[in-house]
Amino acid sequence: MPNPLAVARDLLNRSPVDGFILAILAAVIIAAFLPARGTAADLLDWVVTVAIAALFFLYGTRLHPREALEGLKHWRLHTTILTFTFVVFPILGLAIRPVVEPIVGEDLYNGLLYLCLVPSTVQSSIAFTSIARGNVPGAIVSASASNIIGVFLTPLLVVALMTTTSGVQIDGTSVLKIVAQILVPFIVGQLARPWVGGFFGRHAKVTKLADRGSIVLVVYSAFSEGVREGIWSVVDAGQIIAVAVISLILVSVMLVVTRWVPRRLGFDRGDTIAIQFCGTKKSLATGLPMATVLFAGSTVGLIVLPLMIFHQIQLILCSWLATRYGREAETAAAHA
Repeated sequence: MPNPLAVARDLLNRSPVDGFILAILAAVIIAAFLPARGTAADLLDWVVTVAIAALFFLYGTRLHPREALEGLKHWRLHTTILTFTFVVFPILGLAIRPVVEPIVGEDLYNGLLYLCLVPSTVQSSIAFTSIARGNVPGAIVSASASNIIGVFLTPLLVVALMTTTSGVQIDGTSVLKIVAQILVPFIVGQLARPWVGGFFGRHAKVTKLADRGSIVLVVYSAFSEGVREGIWSVVDAGQIIAVAVISLILVSVMLVVTRWVPRRLGFDRGDTIAIQFCGTKKSLATGLPMATVLFAGSTVGLIVLPLMIFHQIQLILCSWLATRYGREAETAAAHA
């Protein structure tokens, strides 16, 4: 008789839906029916804080100073990627407001605008650039720099561009919390790299588990708070579908723009790929903990929902695109 666990694992491996996406959906469903309350909610907040700090510590241990030095030399590449992340995306987020807000409502529009203000992803940007045979050192530095700069720039952009019905809760204390939760562990990871970098390099599954597990925890925590504050009483299936369609359009537009502009600026194939994948991605790992600090109550759940949807769509599209680029590179190499 076949092992049920083995059968389930085999079905997941064959499923066209990534297991990480299923885990996030499961976290949302569990939070909808069994949200953390009281002492459990307080304990969960502490666990999430530790998990996010551990995640960015691991990010710090993975960035080799030699890679950073090599990548830093290419300032045009990094300037272009940061411009897409923190200038073009926010402008696009503001531009869609007249059309989008009447469809999805103020809170979900603010969620769409918020996702336009968060930094690029680290792990998936680098992974997709590598799969596509792009400039990996450049992607490593740009994605990491995006997150470090975003610790300070994203809250400033939120204050400058966003308004919510419950108000943006941000002051010096909020920025310090974000720095303590994200930037400080990253720096500690860099300092500890000579002693622990090799261990985590040999045990990549530990980093992957921490990466995905921390995000699932944050999703459950954010939606638990949203459920306690009545999130599902103010959003319906039509709004969620609309957010998904808008996110698909946003990702598609940015993928086209981040390929067309670098070519016109004279970047080679490897740099163009790094710009495309780093310049179109938005970080769930950084954006969620920032949102829990910057916003409160039901607003958190509504604001992180578009980021979650956008994140899954960008993973699917970029995965397909990176695989195609990689095959093109292999074919070109075979005929060279």
